[in-house]
Amino acid sequence: MTTFDNTLTIDRPIEEVFAYLAAFENVPAWNYAIVETVQVSPGPVGVGARYRQTRSIPEPATEDFEVTEYQPVRRLQIRGQLGPFPAVVSYDLEAVAGGTRLRNTIALELSGPQRLAGPLVKTKVKSAVAANLEVLRKILEG
Repeated sequence: MTTFDNTLTIDRPIEEVFAYLAAFENVPAWNYAIVETVQVSPGPVGVGARYRQTRSIPEPATEDFEVTEYQPVRRLQIRGQLGPFPAVVSYDLEAVAGGTRLRNTIALELSGPQRLAGPLVKTKVKSAVAANLEVLRKILEG
């Protein structure tokens, strides 16, 4: 498992940031690699809700994820595919002066030859995630 995180402050109330993140159908608006995200399980978003998304980068693919933690305005966590890697992705939110501090932590499960490329994979994915989070910030502050 290789883990990294990115932290940023968004000039919006914590309730608004959480609501936007928890509406996973918004992911394609701020993640350049995702074309579509749809809920495939019945009911409201919460622990156990399942989603399917269509990815265009690094190659076209369909991937599934499930919400594993849902603590309104504080924490979201999902488990599923992040491109070619099984992953756990969490979003921790904290109200701060001037808005919301968002910490996004990603744990990638690397196996076989991927393990050897771990440091390179970590650097590339962390950089791409940071760019996506900057787009998220701009959308929310828009």
